[in-house]
Amino acid sequence: MTDHELSELAKAASKKAYSRYSDFSVGAALLTKDGRVFTGCNIENGSYSLTVCAERVAIFKAVSEGCTEFAAIAITGGAGGDTSQPCYPCGACLQVMSEFCGGGFRIILTDGVHTLDELMPKRFGL
Repeated sequence: MTDHELSELAKAASKKAYSRYSDFSVGAALLTKDGRVFTGCNIENGSYSLTVCAERVAIFKAVSEGCTEFAAIAITGGAGGDTSQPCYPCGACLQVMSEFCGGGFRIILTDGVHTLDELMPKRFGL
């Protein structure tokens, strides 16, 4: 699967977001090492701390299906459905990625491909 195809799946997932409080819809498409794709969208809540990001939804869906080895994730998002600007993952999502992915894990955004090491060089671990 190409980076562009993965990004298009993330964009499609963002259209399913439940973002009635922020109007900032995010979609993620997670590629497993065996070629499967799991998508996720952000799901907001009136109590903001209970909101779940698209990246974590995709990762948790994959893990709940027995997948724990990932190759890349594409993330798109923006206010009012505008996905032209990069939508960087938050620290919580980066930390969840680090639970399953090495520092070279590819994070595909609209401004290019980044690595987990680049976006979160200091992570919690065992």
